[in-house]
Amino acid sequence: MNNSGASNNLKPKHFQPERGDGSNQAIRVLVVDDEQSIIDSIELGLRYEGFEVRSVQRGYAAIDVASAWSPQLVILDGNLPDLDGFNVCRQIRRQSDVLIILLTVRDDLADKIKGLELGADDYLTKPFHFSELLARIRAALRRHLTPTSNILTAGAIALNPDTREVWCADVPVELTRKEFNLLHLLMQHPDRVLERQTILDRVWGYDYYGDTTVIEVYISNLRNKLDRDPHGLIRTVRGIGYMLKVPPGKHLSEQHLDAVAINTDNQTSL
Repeated sequence: MNNSGASNNLKPKHFQPERGDGSNQAIRVLVVDDEQSIIDSIELGLRYEGFEVRSVQRGYAAIDVASAWSPQLVILDGNLPDLDGFNVCRQIRRQSDVLIILLTVRDDLADKIKGLELGADDYLTKPFHFSELLARIRAALRRHLTPTSNILTAGAIALNPDTREVWCADVPVELTRKEFNLLHLLMQHPDRVLERQTILDRVWGYDYYGDTTVIEVYISNLRNKLDRDPHGLIRTVRGIGYMLKVPPGKHLSEQHLDAVAINTDNQTSL
């Protein structure tokens, strides 16, 4: 297979390094292509950008390395001498949710659809510039490696402060702005009693001089939407305020948290 155009477009003059954000540090990338010149060019560029790279030239070797090394992204040529890239993609996808970008010399819609249906995350036609490949890699990593540390959980409740979304037992719950802010405050301080004045200051603002019973109304709303048991998660501490009491050992599944992270940015770059 002659891909001289691809290798020429991957010369170092096309490298666009982006330093300082740390987003690609220690990211493991497996490059699978049967042409050593293309492997060398991609390896050079990715290592210059701070990625950890391994490469192979055959499909079965790619499956073995993907299983043993657990890369976070695979750049996979669709035309390999022993096992074509589509079958490699299928085999890798059966054992891992690693990101896969397919490379091919065929600019055919049917092939693109086939690759995506087999589990590829993106598709790039040869010849291409390294800068485009790098941009697609970064976009894929942003979509699928979004950290979940900002998501707060308590019992069956999950709250994403970035998207202002709330789930109860994996079901989305619609909250008003004040209801969300009140729940967010309680979930930021689990198992801690928050005085009424503190809640008013943080949710309604320091310049609020209305009746403190407004908190009871919103607490009642949250219980109706999330936790109807008055002795459940949201507790009233008589004469003082409210607290979010988290039952020991009750957490949302990792599968749901992964779905939440993915759903925050689910557009595919093609």
